[in-house]
Parts: sequence; structure tokens; C-alpha cells
Amino acid sequence: MVSPSTVDSPVLPDDLDDEPGLSAATCLRLYRKLAAGVTVVTSYAPEGPVGLTASSVTSVSLRPPILLLCLTSGSRTLSAIRAQRAFAVHLLRDDQHARARAFADAQVPPGGRFAGHEYRDVLGVPLLTDALAWSVCFVEDDRSYGDHCVVAGRVVAAHVHGGRPLLWHDRSFARLADDPDGGPR
Repeated sequence: MVSPSTVDSPVLPDDLDDEPGLSAATCLRLYRKLAAGVTVVTSYAPEGPVGLTASSVTSVSLRPPILLLCLTSGSRTLSAIRAQRAFAVHLLRDDQHARARAFADAQVPPGGRFAGHEYRDVLGVPLLTDALAWSVCFVEDDRSYGDHCVVAGRVVAAHVHGGRPLLWHDRSFARLADDPDGGPR
């Protein structure tokens, strides 16, 4: 997962290595090998729009349409999602590295993450309209697991544009490569 605190290295609690089983360092080495699409998740907090960069987003069900996302417990965006019971997921295009970094940077205030990015309100959530694809979801369930929360959302609106996704792998952004026949590999 792209950490909401920094793109390069997540901040770990001091007692994380006190947990039984694998060390945090071993788990991080494993998790960094998972490739994932990069998304921005948004919602509204009382002070305005909030959002973060996440790579732990996946489809769960077609009927009904359900997306699942994993967010760090205690994040402003998670608090807003729990209060609003709604959120948007934006799959970023492979040229939207700067947006991914801005929404992942803890030094950028929540409202500042939206600076320079056009957004509009759709079904009660801030929507970045120029993403590769977007969906608006209403919360079906959320549960805490360890230091994260799993949120299941029913997709109530969606749109897909042309282009290719921005990927996250081994602590860096990546893009799909073309094969010799011209299609993605």
C-alpha cells in the first residue's frame, strides 16, 4: 500500500516488531513485491475535501458491485468515510505521478491536496474527473484488522476514460510495457 505519510517509506510504530510471527521488515519486503493500481480515495470531512493515495483497492463482487479498500486506522480520510458513509475511488492514469505523491504526502494539508486539481461534488463526495476511471461508493461495511481498516463500498456511480493505469511496485511507480505486437504485456 502506498503509505499516506510518505511514498518512499512507511512510518512504523515502535512496537510493531514486538508482534509474534514475521518481523515487520520481512512483511514489508513481501508486501513491496505486490503490484497494484494506484488510486486516490476521497470523501468530505467537516473542514472540506480529504483524500489519500492507496494501492490496496480491489473488486469484490459484480452483483452487487462492491469495491474493497484498506486504509490506515486513524487517517482523516477513513474518519470522513465513516462519518459520510460515502467515498470515491479514482484509478490514476500512468501520467499522474504528481497527484499520487501529493495525496500521499502527510506534509500537504488535506485541502491542499486538491489544489490545482479540478473536482466536483457527485453524490456527496469530491470527484476528480480526469482520472483513468472513478467510482462513487456507499459504505456497506468497515472492519478493523491490525493497523488498518477494510472498507467495503457498493458502487453507485462509475465512469471509465481511455488510457493506462499508474502502477505501484517495490516502492516505486511503474507503467505497463508494450509487447512487440503493440499491446500491453
